[in-house]
Amino acid sequence: MEKPPLLAVVEFLAHNRLKAVYEAAGYAVQNEFMVRKAIAWLRKNRPRVVAADFFYQPDFRDRVSNLESLLATLQAMPDVKVVVYYDPIHQAALDKVSQRFHIDAALPVPVQEAALQALLADWR
Repeated sequence: MEKPPLLAVVEFLAHNRLKAVYEAAGYAVQNEFMVRKAIAWLRKNRPRVVAADFFYQPDFRDRVSNLESLLATLQAMPDVKVVVYYDPIHQAALDKVSQRFHIDAALPVPVQEAALQALLADWR
């Protein structure tokens, strides 16, 4: 059986360690380190899961976070599961984004590997 693809959008290098968790859960991992490259990859591929770092950017005029463009692209892929990692101090910004875009799960940082493993197992 072929491993389902997982796109990991890693903008905080500390989350690069999660690749081992994704692989242990049975996913074939594609790492991208910039949202625009992740969007380009999504135009050619359909993952089962997208995992991405969320961060609030108050200096954006038309966006709240780094992920709106990615989440807008994923709206055309309703079967793709989305998990974001966020700093709890940015909960209000995440709530605002999740009112406009679909997010299946949000895990606070530091990410608890057991919680992530359980989530990925459910989505497999």
